[in-house]
Amino acid sequence: MTDVVKVADKGHVRTITLNRPDKKNALSNELAWGVVAAVEDAAKVDDVWVVAITGSGDSFCAGLDLSGGERFHPYTPQSAQLDDISWVGQFLLAIRKRCDKPVVGGINGVAVGAGLGLAMATDVRLVAKSARLMAGYTRIGGSPDAGLTITLPQAMGYERAMRFMMENRTASGTEAVEWGMAGEVVDDAQFTERLAAYCQELCAWSPITLRLLKRGMVKSLESTDMEQQLRYEVGNIRIAFASDDAKEARKAFFEKRKPVFVGK
Repeated sequence: MTDVVKVADKGHVRTITLNRPDKKNALSNELAWGVVAAVEDAAKVDDVWVVAITGSGDSFCAGLDLSGGERFHPYTPQSAQLDDISWVGQFLLAIRKRCDKPVVGGINGVAVGAGLGLAMATDVRLVAKSARLMAGYTRIGGSPDAGLTITLPQAMGYERAMRFMMENRTASGTEAVEWGMAGEVVDDAQFTERLAAYCQELCAWSPITLRLLKRGMVKSLESTDMEQQLRYEVGNIRIAFASDDAKEARKAFFEKRKPVFVGK
């Protein structure tokens, strides 16, 4: 595992930590694919019963790294030929379809864009009181990806999810619980300890029971094909990002001003 992803085992719990604290754990290709690989590795280890995903420093994941330090490409060299979903979809597929163990999201700080998608892909979530959760796509001229058109309506309901994303709302830790995005809000000072304790509590149950429970829950939610929906998301965001409005949105974002849209 690379330095940008840390993996630690304690008892039957494996904790995967996004480790780019200087970038607020923004997603580079290495980090994104490292998270996918770490989840898939955990799924194969019988002694791991519960998986936790959290962030280092004061952030969970600030979304795609837009700083320009790395030429963004969502595919590995082989997957550019074989996979039209890329890592933004692989978060949800790895956590929900290829890992039948409970995956607990430890949302210790900001979760934005694809970082929010990663958070919402987890099965249950604990969120720090100071955390801030935001989709953010309208701000940069994009459309939701990373499974958010699946997971947010499931968690929040259709209208609240629409309003949350359309109005570019930000949810605090307390609001995230009120809106159905997380199950528990925790004071910042106790967050790391509580996340570890909660995961250990889940290990009191049979890992077979937990895995079958998750399989049943995931199956019940697949009323539409997950991979088809993820491809639909990726198609939409490609169209959105190719527009002049999206270029203006990203330029305004970096210039810290209000964008001027023309509808093309």
